[in-house]
Amino acid sequence: MSNNKDLNKVSVLVVGAGPAGLATAIKLKIQKPDIDICVVEKSADLGNHNLSGAVLEHEPLHSLLDEASPDWRDTDIAKDVLANVIDKDNVMFFLGKNFSFNIFFALKLAKTFGINFGQMIHKGDYSVSISKLTKWLGQIAQNLGVEVLTGFAVNDIILDESSGTAKGVKLVDQGLDKEGHKQPNFVEGETIYADFVVLAEGCDGLVTEKFVTKANLQRQSPQLFSIGVKELIKVSPEQYQKFTSGRVVHAMGYPIWTPVVGPGMFGGGIVYAGAQDHLSVGMIVGADWKYHDFNPQDALTNFKNHSFVKQFIEGGQVVEAGAKMIPEGGYYAIPREPKTGNIGKGNVMILGDSAGFVNMLKIKGLHNAIDSGIQAANAIIQSIDNPETAASVYTKLVEKSNIGKEMQAAKNFRQTVAKFGPLQGMPLSILGGLLPKYKVEKDYEAMTIAKYRLKPNQNFDKDTFTAMAATAHREEEPSHLTIIDENICKEKCSPKFNSPCITFCPAGVYEMIHDDVKPANPSNCLHCKTCQRKCPFDNIRWTVPEGSGGPRYNRM
Repeated sequence: MSNNKDLNKVSVLVVGAGPAGLATAIKLKIQKPDIDICVVEKSADLGNHNLSGAVLEHEPLHSLLDEASPDWRDTDIAKDVLANVIDKDNVMFFLGKNFSFNIFFALKLAKTFGINFGQMIHKGDYSVSISKLTKWLGQIAQNLGVEVLTGFAVNDIILDESSGTAKGVKLVDQGLDKEGHKQPNFVEGETIYADFVVLAEGCDGLVTEKFVTKANLQRQSPQLFSIGVKELIKVSPEQYQKFTSGRVVHAMGYPIWTPVVGPGMFGGGIVYAGAQDHLSVGMIVGADWKYHDFNPQDALTNFKNHSFVKQFIEGGQVVEAGAKMIPEGGYYAIPREPKTGNIGKGNVMILGDSAGFVNMLKIKGLHNAIDSGIQAANAIIQSIDNPETAASVYTKLVEKSNIGKEMQAAKNFRQTVAKFGPLQGMPLSILGGLLPKYKVEKDYEAMTIAKYRLKPNQNFDKDTFTAMAATAHREEEPSHLTIIDENICKEKCSPKFNSPCITFCPAGVYEMIHDDVKPANPSNCLHCKTCQRKCPFDNIRWTVPEGSGGPRYNRM
């Protein structure tokens, strides 16, 4: 791109090349082939920053692909990415290290009687690698003529002060040293101007949250998060055959919810079939955990050692690993313009995980992310002559779509669990819309001096985990992780909680150096942003690093 403003102007700018953003670009380019669309993505390559379970409901994706290429089912890439269709759905409850039982029958019964828990059935869905899915969607977008730029990190959104609409975005400066001084290779971040701005950065998007603040968008309830840690494990052909390619396992109970640990942590473990002879094993834990010494990777270790899971993975080799946050606050945590209720403002629309379109009753959000991209494209088409109406049109389309129906149905689920804990909250959530909107605390406010009682005998090997994510940043660039007030760490956090960021950061970024907590290893960062949302004093801020930094997932 040139510094000339005219050459830095596009009709539609999409921030984030994930499923939501790419769905917008694909749908829009199909409907209006002449429109110029630019998608900017901070990762080095498509799919590098995309991690999920992932179970995918097929309808939005099929609808999009049918328009893009009617014969897509016959392509090799479709047969690869969508190879695993779920035909065996296990919902397990673990009691201790060895005992387990399948409660799937209860979900079928719930579905029969129209109870919300019945939505958690996954038969007929796909078990996919979201990294590979994203790369595929990116190739489709590029083939249609969409400009997809990887390695471009966006630092801020530029608003017109008089109208409140967005003029464009500012890319991050590159070529600074650790102290922020310009090096010989310094390049100032360019400004890209656009008629429409689509924010599809994923969970806790930096530019999205800056826009929420600048545009004075509000949430009725704080966004709640879970932390997911995942490993892709190569197992023996016999183990893979025993598990089967069409099976998914979701497990509640041990090691985060047992009579010993107590009912204080929401979440569970997953085992999904990946490509031939590979299984995805993960642990998802609500970020409102109270234990100051808890590390989700310790729970993952215990989960992998449970007798039910161990039979499928024992002796296997971890070939890839990673971590991310999941937005779980649901309907009440969607950022909206106060007067209009718009999900965005003017010519800016917020999509997918950036908006928080995860249906926790299904433990899914990928289908809603793709659907939100389709709705954003439709909104742009309808607002092409009046960009300032895009957010309003988009919001109406979302509310009328399946996204709106799902978010309404699940609107009290996570708040009810946060208010009462899993033991009481999950049964109560059956009442769904009959329950009031509870006032819940932010995740970081839940920390106590209590200890997690199921710590493994050995510390989790975070160095190997980070290596399996292939994460990297330029060593000389400024740290993108900032501790706001080091005195809070020294005088409050360390004495009371023993510096929990050192424990819970999945990449081992934080260390104690000369009695001070420091983000000593920012180049290890996995971009999960857990530290920003779980520091018990809200004392850490995540800023965007230079483009191309971070994990390089290929099959996650």
